[in-house]
Amino acid sequence: MIYAGIDIGSITAKAALIKDNTLVDTLIIRTGYNHLDAGKAVLQTLLEKNNLTRNDVKAIVSTGYGRNSIDFADKALTEIICHAAGAHFISPGIRGVIDVGGQDSKAILINENGQMDNFAMNDKCAAGTGRFLEVMANALDVQLDQLGEYSLKADKPAKISSICTVFAESEVISMIANQEKRENIIAGIHDSAAARVAILASKTHLAAPVMMTGGVAKNQGMRKALEARLGFDLIVGHLAQENGAIGAAVLASRL
Repeated sequence: MIYAGIDIGSITAKAALIKDNTLVDTLIIRTGYNHLDAGKAVLQTLLEKNNLTRNDVKAIVSTGYGRNSIDFADKALTEIICHAAGAHFISPGIRGVIDVGGQDSKAILINENGQMDNFAMNDKCAAGTGRFLEVMANALDVQLDQLGEYSLKADKPAKISSICTVFAESEVISMIANQEKRENIIAGIHDSAAARVAILASKTHLAAPVMMTGGVAKNQGMRKALEARLGFDLIVGHLAQENGAIGAAVLASRL
């Protein structure tokens, strides 16, 4: 039997299929305005890609920012539970997860069974999230997916003192006016965001091995800044962005 997980984030919608405790496939699309339509589209497209139909799916779990919009799911579960399950499925030795998404960041302590033991979440402020990086990329006239490449070329990261996204953006604009190197500004932005996420990791007493998940995990500059703050390397797989959907599919197989 096939089990499906759907992760509706603020920017992207992800789906994953599990069969016989093996990952079949995953897919990512833009979320858009309507969460329900995004959920239907990402699942249907993934099923068609694998020559499957909805009748082949025994159970569906939804997660993410828009999980409660997916009215055809059998159950809705939090991202925290699903990211823990996804990380454990991919690498059973993992004992912590740092998930940096579009709207929030999470540090999750997990046990040997892939269950959440403790967590801390930044959901009241954009600092330390994908949205923070997106705002800064726009201010610097850089594509979001180019931030990591730029920051790795920095020779002296700038100091961003404001923890508020609005004030930090003003700082960046002032640096641009003062002709600070773009690479140094971006490296400073990553360090500022990493500092916020590292606080969450400290609160949950995360220790290696820790997996970084979410779309921001693809940003090498952010990962490097976070590793410097934490004092250990992070594990980042090629399915980091799909991890929540994978965990949802794993949990669907247990319903």
